[in-house]
Amino acid sequence: MTKGRLEAFSDGVIAILITIMVLELKVPHGTDLAALRPLMPVALTYVLSYVYLGIYWNNHHHMLHASERINGAILWANLHLLFWLSLVPFVTGWMGENHVAPVPTALYGAVMLMAAVAYTILENAIIAEHGPDSRLARAVGGLDRKGLFSLAAYATSIPLAFVNAWISVALYVFVALLWLVPDRRIERHLKHA
Repeated sequence: MTKGRLEAFSDGVIAILITIMVLELKVPHGTDLAALRPLMPVALTYVLSYVYLGIYWNNHHHMLHASERINGAILWANLHLLFWLSLVPFVTGWMGENHVAPVPTALYGAVMLMAAVAYTILENAIIAEHGPDSRLARAVGGLDRKGLFSLAAYATSIPLAFVNAWISVALYVFVALLWLVPDRRIERHLKHA
């Protein structure tokens, strides 16, 4: 089975998710800059989630570029990832509208944690299909420190949201900044392959 349809479907879903998020941004009532102040939590949460969706899209693209074929397990793993990403507009709106309240902020972290777990499952499914000597397996290599740190940060952010939600938000921003540049391991390997 070729990967073209999987890539096109995933690209379309992520594009729709970004569109849903931007449609949730409401036009301010007023014509001065002060009218934007009440919308800032929603707008900043949108920016964070937009960056996250961009990170997933970019790394998903690189991962599939290192793949040659897909199977049923990869299709289901990809749908699993897209399920968690499809919840991003909901948790984005809830956290932003409620000015980083503990429960919405914790749920945002839970969705990010599950999306990261789903991405890891997809990566492992692709490696299982292509074998331990595949381009992706060689590119990913052994220990994924950045991935493990991200999972730990998300898991930590969930209970921390009930202590101080802004600490959780800081962790979300830090992880986003960590992943802003696509996975260089895959890029480097594909360039030299």
